[in-house]
Amino acid sequence: MALRFAACLFAAVLALPAAADPADPADALLDLLGLPEIVQIMREEGMDYGREMAVDLLPGGASQGWQAAVSTIYDTDAMEEVVRARFSESFGDTDATPLLAFFSGETGARIVDVELSARRTMIDNDVENAAREAFRGLDGSSDPRLGTISAFVQANDLIETNVVGALNASYQFYLGLVNGGAMEMSERDILDEVWSQEPDTRADTREWLYAYLLMAYGPVSDADLKAYVALSSSAEGRAMNQALFAGFNAMYDDISYALGLAAAQQMIAQDL
Repeated sequence: MALRFAACLFAAVLALPAAADPADPADALLDLLGLPEIVQIMREEGMDYGREMAVDLLPGGASQGWQAAVSTIYDTDAMEEVVRARFSESFGDTDATPLLAFFSGETGARIVDVELSARRTMIDNDVENAAREAFRGLDGSSDPRLGTISAFVQANDLIETNVVGALNASYQFYLGLVNGGAMEMSERDILDEVWSQEPDTRADTREWLYAYLLMAYGPVSDADLKAYVALSSSAEGRAMNQALFAGFNAMYDDISYALGLAAAQQMIAQDL
């Protein structure tokens, strides 16, 4: 779950609650970065993941009770609240001026648009698989666009930070299962199980991330993409990146733990 959701936190955009203060630079930046679309997309991804999880964990599959629980967990208002609060806390008093100038311009708005479009399109498994296959065909080559994407990934440490976020979310899911009474595992047991997933998590994160970015930025000119890379490499861009990770990681830690608890309840109920 965490792989798909955390794989492009810097590129992902946020939705603001209606009460956001436009005078706050962080709120103004988040407003330019999105509206409710990305959180709604994440909810759709989460509902799909909930159905897949039920096949693996629950003997009866995705019951109405399970679907209702997943729907409650992926509450967009609650998701937005967590992300916005943690983003603001992390972003602090960073000078948002260059970020606001970029994302209020034509290039920034275009980049937000293609990121959203690609994220929504990749909900379709066939599209995702095709994007992954396209990346595999370029991986290791001297393709110029791949080089620019690699510079973007490296500037923001996207792979390492996403892997850490994914493993933390996995830990929270197991903790929810244990605290919900579905299984007995010590903290060391959980850590060992989660850490055993690290190689596969890293490989899948890298492939998904590059597949997404190559597809998303396909319509973007080299000059505009390089301008975006330069912005993300700046002190302000790195601060935004860190704040986005802080917000989304906190959100998915909460979601993962809640999913673990809900799965435990369903598993125990079906065993009775």
